[in-house]
Amino acid sequence: MLGALGISEFDERVYRALVAEPDRTAREIAEDLGTTPSRTRHAMARLVELGMLRTEGHGRYRPVSPRTALSALLARRRADSEAAFAAVGDVVDDLASEYRANRLQGHPTELVEVITGEEAITLRVAELTQSIRTHFWVLDRPPYLGPYSTELEETFTRDLLDRGVDIRSVYSPEALEQHGRFELITRLAQLGEQARLLPTVPFRLRIMDRRVALVALIGGRYDKIAVVHQSGLLDALLELFDIYWQRAQPIVSTTSVTPDQPSTDDLLLLRMSLCQ
Repeated sequence: MLGALGISEFDERVYRALVAEPDRTAREIAEDLGTTPSRTRHAMARLVELGMLRTEGHGRYRPVSPRTALSALLARRRADSEAAFAAVGDVVDDLASEYRANRLQGHPTELVEVITGEEAITLRVAELTQSIRTHFWVLDRPPYLGPYSTELEETFTRDLLDRGVDIRSVYSPEALEQHGRFELITRLAQLGEQARLLPTVPFRLRIMDRRVALVALIGGRYDKIAVVHQSGLLDALLELFDIYWQRAQPIVSTTSVTPDQPSTDDLLLLRMSLCQ
């Protein structure tokens, strides 16, 4: 039952025997389990290493509270699993980059994927955004793929923020004309999204983990996109985003507002004028 925590069936039987009668010796437990004292002592030593037992004098062991011991062991296993997942994720990324680089030497057309059609774009965008781990940088302007939903955007952004993703968004004024979106962006900015504004944004751009970018190929449409992988072209898009990011003005001020200061809407209009 406790195998998932690294406790063998026999070690669990030894632990349960001590929980039932804490004062029993290794020899007594061995007789009850039909095994040798040596095997029982080795099991007890393993249980001590796992934090399930503690020693009390020579050859004497006492069980640690199951709730305390198993909770600590579970937390340790979870931390080890998360560390292993992160390490494996880095290896996968490195291998994928190496594979892509080797493929591109013989097949340079794989540098950029061109995807057309609403269904195909929806599937590819979902696939890429679900794997975001560290960065999500956006140049945002209409049109959008399918109907816009503040609920879906809030759920998506909050999930990224909860995972510690660095979110930087540069919006055009048209992007904030969607019903309820300005209020949503204001809330998300207070939670951690770094939201800025420019009078004009040339095209829709999404950069994920600084490893891949999605670019709308036609400025006023979103029925054809390019998926740009690690390359000189991606480096250029990263620099382009940084230029627009530096020019843009924060949507939400970090300073407190006093009664004699302009309203939030007035400050937003002022920032828009300064961007021009």
